[in-house]
Amino acid sequence: MSSVFDERRLLAVTYLLVGICFGNLYLLKQPHDVSALIVGGIICILIGYSHFIIRKFFPDGDKYILIFACILSVFGLVMLYRLQPSLAIKQIIFITVGIAAFIIIVVLLPDLKTFENYTYVYMVILLILMASGSMLGDEVNGSKNWIFIAGYGFQPSEFGKLFLVAYLSSAFRKYENHKNLIEPALVVLFCLGFLVLQKDLGSALMFFSISITMLYIATSKSKYIWACAILFVIGCIVSYKLFGHVRLRFMIWHDLWKYANNESYQVVQSLFAIASGGLFGSGLGLGYPKFVPVRTTDFIFSAICEEMGILVGLGIIILQFLLFYRCMRAAVFMENKFSRLVAVGYGTMFASQVLVIVGGVINMIPLTGITLPLVSYGGSSVLISFCALGIVQKISEEGNSYE
Repeated sequence: MSSVFDERRLLAVTYLLVGICFGNLYLLKQPHDVSALIVGGIICILIGYSHFIIRKFFPDGDKYILIFACILSVFGLVMLYRLQPSLAIKQIIFITVGIAAFIIIVVLLPDLKTFENYTYVYMVILLILMASGSMLGDEVNGSKNWIFIAGYGFQPSEFGKLFLVAYLSSAFRKYENHKNLIEPALVVLFCLGFLVLQKDLGSALMFFSISITMLYIATSKSKYIWACAILFVIGCIVSYKLFGHVRLRFMIWHDLWKYANNESYQVVQSLFAIASGGLFGSGLGLGYPKFVPVRTTDFIFSAICEEMGILVGLGIIILQFLLFYRCMRAAVFMENKFSRLVAVGYGTMFASQVLVIVGGVINMIPLTGITLPLVSYGGSSVLISFCALGIVQKISEEGNSYE
């Protein structure tokens, strides 16, 4: 009963957050922006209806995954509407499709263990997706990781994350000795190679993080992790020697202010934005986030910190890691090894993506262009995030890890 009460209180807080933020946006313009209230109302209806469906017909699963995901989406939508209302409208469509995919997965997907034997299906799809970026991709913001069809673009590596986790879960569940790891190691190396060629260093870091985490959970052998770490360092050194874009990223990270007017301009502007906002922010609509390049995708965290404050930025990071925690909790309650590894893989996907992009925008690590899950603008990222969370929700129902 307490769990239900806490869940309803969190949902009420979500509605209050939507009301305050979009009410603020309504008052910003003269005449007042009625469309901001309409967008806020649509979001409340979407959150309420989706939560009702999940709780009414599937009450045994995790009670917080969908709410946390919706709160993160609200923060992203508010900032997108503040920066560029047309993108916010598109993002609502992406979120609606993502939530619909979440519900369909929970409703229609059978027990996950029925999918554990399709190892080579996952592998073939994964390799096709990773190779397609190199062969068919167009370069956007320095990375050749976009494919455009009839004017609509998507990133194959985003969909590749889903199938990487599925493939490794299926392969690692049969682990007995090191011989069972040869094939997965080669597949991961091919994926990383394609990503480096595409200059998609952020996705490469994520693929590596997902792989070593799942490897450790599957084998409990720290020696494999040390071996992977050594190979990773060697790979970084080789990439640094061979690829100019890798050297550029490290050069900017090592001496940011030396290149403040050109190569490191976007990171410098990001740091200025975060610093000028302080703990509590300049106020929604009162900052200058448009000085930050790529502010609706890679640097949306900087824009949020400037106008809503570093405390809100920390809150977003905490929510992201609460999603990670719920994924790991679902894994703990599962007896089936395939389902457990899938939950771990998708949890690691969220955690590593947050660490990579937030670390990049505050210059703690070399900047790599990826999105902040559920917050940044982008159809591929939003859809994949909700699909991954839908699968974890299904796993939580199987394990009854709902407390």
